[in-house]
Amino acid sequence: MDELQSAKNQRVKEWKKLLTKKGREQSGKYIVEGIHIVEEALLADKVLEVMLQRNVHAEYMNRIHSVPVTSISPEISRAISSTETPQGIFAVCKKNSDHIDLKRHRKLLLLDGVQDPGNIGTLIRTADAAGIDAVIMGEGTGDVYNPKVIRSAQGSHFHVPVLSGHLPGWILQLKAAGIPVYGSALEKAEPYMNVGPADSFALIVGNEGAGMDPAILKETDQNLFIPLYGKSESLNVAVAAGILLYHLRKPI
Repeated sequence: MDELQSAKNQRVKEWKKLLTKKGREQSGKYIVEGIHIVEEALLADKVLEVMLQRNVHAEYMNRIHSVPVTSISPEISRAISSTETPQGIFAVCKKNSDHIDLKRHRKLLLLDGVQDPGNIGTLIRTADAAGIDAVIMGEGTGDVYNPKVIRSAQGSHFHVPVLSGHLPGWILQLKAAGIPVYGSALEKAEPYMNVGPADSFALIVGNEGAGMDPAILKETDQNLFIPLYGKSESLNVAVAAGILLYHLRKPI
């Protein structure tokens, strides 16, 4: 197999576009990197093509049969990587077109204006670990296909449907489906221990600094807070979500 050498090649330019939100939106594709995440993408049947450095991952050249594989130079690896130390293996993936059925997807996490890519990825990963059925990204929330989000999620966005949508509309749908909707807030809220675990629920967490939109808080069935016993003023949003999700869901 010939090796693609120059970072000025047209294919490389197309791959580089996928590192931008505009490029991802226009193409309906995004790029992932690293052995673990590429393998998760292959298992999820989301991969369109794989690019790898032969000198680093020669053993993969003959292992991947389901999609095209391109051998790339270290120069190209650096050009299409979003990290300082590329692992030398990448995949172009198709964006999700997930739809959920509220008759089956009964445990949901909704994000209201969460912006930090690391937090978004960790929230998706935490929802996956807690057995949550879907994650809804509300308006003002960052891009799920941002490379930092992908790295933080560690492949969990391939396991859990992640959709974007208008949260007030989703709240109406959830209530109509008989799914209780909980907000998270520090004021005018109940201690989370006052609510028992259930087979179905939707939890909304808000922006790192401002919290949830007050208008959305008014539409929930109940708002919950986590008591703080030390001197810290707040919890990281992903940590708070983890506590609440594991409390709200029934143990298997």
